[in-house]
Amino acid sequence: MGRILAIDYGRKRVGLAVTDELKMIATALDTVSAVDLLDYLKKYVSENKVECFVVGEPKQMNNLPSESEIYIQPFLRKLRKEFPDIPVKRTDERFTSLIATRAIRESGLKKKDRQNKALVDKMSAVLILQSYMESI
Repeated sequence: MGRILAIDYGRKRVGLAVTDELKMIATALDTVSAVDLLDYLKKYVSENKVECFVVGEPKQMNNLPSESEIYIQPFLRKLRKEFPDIPVKRTDERFTSLIATRAIRESGLKKKDRQNKALVDKMSAVLILQSYMESI
């Protein structure tokens, strides 16, 4: 059995989350810079069986793709080329950053820790993964 790895892609930072092998629990994995992402994924996939990638799909309220989709498409092409045997799924990521920020704020962390954008990216990836898991 393999894991599902979720990607909250951003131009600077990328939040990652992963399931356990039974695909029951979504856990924050890491935040990496966008330029280092493919190298990170190659290493991770060489050490762990990944069944599929889930990449957040940013949409506007009218259900059209948001403007950040133009940055995600080149990444998706590279991802599919690098890992041709691992399917890439998309799931709506509307409000994940807002929900993650709110959850972090309500968690009782100190203000300095709450302002850590890498934490928001990881939490957003967890929300993307949970949303995907609920849909299957």
